[in-house]
Amino acid sequence: MDNKRRGLFILLAVVLIIAGTVGGYLTGNFFGNTKSITQETTAVNADGTKKSVPLSDNRNTAIVSAVKKAGPAVVGITTKVYDRNIFDQQVLVGEGVGSGVIIDKAGYIVTNYHVVAQANNRKVTVSLSDGSSQPGTIVGVDPLTDLAVVKIDPTENMPVATLGDSDQLQVGEPAIAIGNPLGLEFQGTVTAGVISALHRTINMESQRFPLIQTDAAINPGNSGGALVNADGDVVGINSAKISQTGIEGMGFSIPINEVKPIVKELIEKGKVVRAYLGLGLLDKQNAAKYGLQLKTDGLLVARVYSDGPAANSDINEGDIITAVGEKSITNLMQLKQILDNHKPGESLDLTVLSNGAEHTVSITLWHICRIQRINKITGRQVESEL
Repeated sequence: MDNKRRGLFILLAVVLIIAGTVGGYLTGNFFGNTKSITQETTAVNADGTKKSVPLSDNRNTAIVSAVKKAGPAVVGITTKVYDRNIFDQQVLVGEGVGSGVIIDKAGYIVTNYHVVAQANNRKVTVSLSDGSSQPGTIVGVDPLTDLAVVKIDPTENMPVATLGDSDQLQVGEPAIAIGNPLGLEFQGTVTAGVISALHRTINMESQRFPLIQTDAAINPGNSGGALVNADGDVVGINSAKISQTGIEGMGFSIPINEVKPIVKELIEKGKVVRAYLGLGLLDKQNAAKYGLQLKTDGLLVARVYSDGPAANSDINEGDIITAVGEKSITNLMQLKQILDNHKPGESLDLTVLSNGAEHTVSITLWHICRIQRINKITGRQVESEL
């Protein structure tokens, strides 16, 4: 081999060695493989017995570790709906299954309100990850945020989820959904994807805070289950997905930082105490649905309720609320978040545009009065009552 060919051969060998080293580094880090120690997992023999088998670094990914940490705290929640027949006998008319997450050693479980909404006498059955089941009692519900708390008797070594910090989430980081899609026969199902987006709005009229969007598969039965990050911390409670032909991979979770104060209040009081303005409001987006065009940003006062705190104020139907305190208001969710941070008895200063002129109105908040207001013409409620 001449010197020129020998030099080319050596250069090629060096490039291959470097490429192999870099490629191995990238592959290992992409799959969360930062450990060089081979760990063990369990496998099932043909006769049903379990055995320990080595788990290679390539298989011991961040997702595997996260599921081992968070998975045991995810439970199944079964509700049974009873009615009485013509002979006044109690009969089972329906059954539903959802998911929940054990959040402390006392046996408190967070889930979605719609999972337990039809439960008879506030009773449910909780299926634990070890295969056992317990009766559960609904401690409190909050329909406005679709959250509820269930309590079971604590057991020895009860698994408890670690609640993370949803404010620290980044778009593109791994996201893992754990729950019971389509029922308990698929209990503990794990799907993985990424955080697709943050601060999402899917229903401006009723939604009280922005949601986390993920492409980790969320299906019926996953509701109330955990959205977990790569550290195994629960960062969201799975709540909804967009189900339309041709649309896949659009699931939504309630950020855990929004869940924490609501759950605390449900455990302490059985309900969430909210402040109430006594106004029926429409923002630009919702006003357009009813053929109303707002020429300025703000909230249109569609109704001033005679039994609310704004009844005797200088606010009239047709006015536009443009700010609360120093904060400009352009949509209903912003006002809902402000109200959720205030208590009945406190006052809010509203900037109101009336007949082209702005003025400030101070209103003392009442306890929320959730009365279903029905439009007599359309048969439906057309404004959000706040």
